[in-house]
Amino acid sequence: MIDLDKINKSIFSDKPYVKRVEKPWGYELHWAPEGLPYMGKVLHVNAGARLSLQIHDAKRESWLIMNGRGKVIWENSEGNLIETELLPGQGYTCCLGQKHRLCGITDCDIIEVSTPETGTTLRLEDDYTRPDETPEQRKKERGEK
Repeated sequence: MIDLDKINKSIFSDKPYVKRVEKPWGYELHWAPEGLPYMGKVLHVNAGARLSLQIHDAKRESWLIMNGRGKVIWENSEGNLIETELLPGQGYTCCLGQKHRLCGITDCDIIEVSTPETGTTLRLEDDYTRPDETPEQRKKERGEK
C-alpha cells in the first residue's frame, strides 16, 4: 500500500500538454508527455494518405477512430495482409511483429495509445521513402536534439 505522506507533490502539474508533430501523411498530437510508461496520440491522417507498412520490435499500439473514415491494412494469423475499416466505438490492437499500416479513406482522426516510443519501427514500404525509425531517426523527424 502506498504511504500517502511520502508522495512528492512538487511533481504534480495541472498544466495542459500537447505536442504537434508534422508528418507527410498528416500530423500527430502527442497528449501524454514523454517519460511516462505509455503514450497517447491523435493521428490526423489526410484523405488518401497512408502511413508506412511497418513492424515494431518493442512498441504495442491500440487505435480508436474519432471522426472521418480510416482503415488499417494488417497481417492476419495466416500471414496475409487484409484491410479492416476502423468502426466508430471499436478498438483495434496491433501485436509486436505484426505488419500494419493506417490509411485515411477521408480526412480522419485516430486515437492511438501505446507503450512508449521505443525500439525500431521497420518501414517495409513507405510512400515518402523514409528510412526505418530508430530512436535517432525519430528525434531527427521530430526536430529534437
